[in-house]
Amino acid sequence: MQHILWTLSKGYWVSEHKWKAIGLLTVVILLNFAAVYLLVLINDWYNVFYNALQAYQADSFWPLVGRFTLLAFMYIVVSVYAIYLRQMLQIKWRTWMTDKYLVRWMKNRSYYRLQVLGSDADNPDQRISEDINQFVSLTLQLFVGLLKQLTTLAAFAVVLWNLSGVLTVPVGGHEFQIYGYMLWFSLIYSVVGTYLAHKVGRKLIGLNFDQQRYEADFRFSMMRVRENSESIAFYGGEQPEKKGFSKRFAKVISNFWSLMRQTKLLNFYVNGYAQLAIIVPLVMAAPKYFSGAMALGGLMQTVSAFGRVQDALSYFVTSYDTIAQLAAVLKRLGGFTGHMEEVEDIESDVEHISHAGGSLTLDGLNVKLPDGRVLAGNVDVDIAGGSAVLITGASGAGKSTMLRTIAGIWPYGDGRISMPEGEKALFLPQRPYLPLGSLRDAITYPLAAAPDDDAIRSALDQVGMGTFADKLDDIDEWSRILSLGEQQRIAFARVLLVKPQWVFLDEATSALDEPREKEMYELLRRELPDISIVSVGHRSTLFKRHDTELHLDGDGKWEFRPIMA
Repeated sequence: MQHILWTLSKGYWVSEHKWKAIGLLTVVILLNFAAVYLLVLINDWYNVFYNALQAYQADSFWPLVGRFTLLAFMYIVVSVYAIYLRQMLQIKWRTWMTDKYLVRWMKNRSYYRLQVLGSDADNPDQRISEDINQFVSLTLQLFVGLLKQLTTLAAFAVVLWNLSGVLTVPVGGHEFQIYGYMLWFSLIYSVVGTYLAHKVGRKLIGLNFDQQRYEADFRFSMMRVRENSESIAFYGGEQPEKKGFSKRFAKVISNFWSLMRQTKLLNFYVNGYAQLAIIVPLVMAAPKYFSGAMALGGLMQTVSAFGRVQDALSYFVTSYDTIAQLAAVLKRLGGFTGHMEEVEDIESDVEHISHAGGSLTLDGLNVKLPDGRVLAGNVDVDIAGGSAVLITGASGAGKSTMLRTIAGIWPYGDGRISMPEGEKALFLPQRPYLPLGSLRDAITYPLAAAPDDDAIRSALDQVGMGTFADKLDDIDEWSRILSLGEQQRIAFARVLLVKPQWVFLDEATSALDEPREKEMYELLRRELPDISIVSVGHRSTLFKRHDTELHLDGDGKWEFRPIMA
């Protein structure tokens, strides 16, 4: 755990923001030191104030009340700003860390490779949005709290040592003197208490980890229903979905009951430990007080000092639940980081290069599955610019995987892929991705700069979506509003706006009727006469739209042949 904590933490503190971060942390620490110093002054005030009460010094009462008011006000201000600036540091650290994780998640398409490897169940959304926040918050809370308690211990240990004096213990015919006996008792009490707290609460680490995982799985199952609501409604799948919800929610509740029971045991122990610590210093100091060796002020100062020392020494007891939460967060975040490192280490042996010619060349290309099985072996194909190639084969033969390999997102395989230098390529999947936002954003994706409205309206008209031209600024969940056929026509509108030299269509007309499919292919040829088309599809009508066929049999064999009219 210590290694994971250091690995996750060090990045920010050696980054380009390190001096601002260190400066802010230094101010937070100094404010906590100032708070401890004010507590020492308040502890001294106890001695003076209660001695004045015992001596019936009425003229000292109000000045001492005024002194306490000033010290209390200063302590409040210092404590508030210590927390405020710590939260400011938390925001800055979280912002930096979230940005780094988002970059890593998107870099080299790690978000996609995690899914390919089956690691997407690790809930990347929760790791980045929730766990980073908890990691930063809990780490700062525990670190600053530990420094404050160590400072408190150093300051009040001296006070308690001096107030304790000497305890004489007769043993047989000898007398043993124990200097600072209350400090030693507090130390022993805390060490034993910390050990027992660990024994009682250690199960919380695993339970907290499981709780977050079960909560994430339950939430994800509901997201899936929302994303696939129409399909579920057509199937009438409410009962299976409800059964799935109940099953996942049962795990949430069952684990939470275990968490409650374990937390109850820990709370019994922690509260009992804290309440016992209130009476112990009174019992320990009572003999000196009743013998007249200690005044009332000294008694109250001793009780206060013992409480401060006890709090400092018992930091791990009172913070055990927080430590358990941090341990669970470290486990989850460390696991997610490990998954990303795993996919980052995957290097494809497929070489992607650019060349001066106008054709797409596959040279000795082997397309494989993660288990090493070859879908298409030693493919040597030269696809001329301006041609139209249809990739065919049975389901599972590797047609879509071939497109993924050409796109550079499939890491399993070897060989060489040569694309014409300076020519743009656009890939259209079967289900187009429509980002959140306005209809304009959905149509112009993935262009960095949107074309003018006239160009967008013209593209919509040409794909038969002109009725939506007045809704360009409407913000909605367009993937839910538009049918799959309409979404596929939006994808063709993107082709008209991007104007690529190469377009790769992966079942991109599967939701269109045959006349509309014909219109889309003719539209591309009419508006972009030099475009090269590579399609994946099953319909026999697609043969009329292409001049060459690349057939895959799924066992590594392939055939590249002209399509006869």
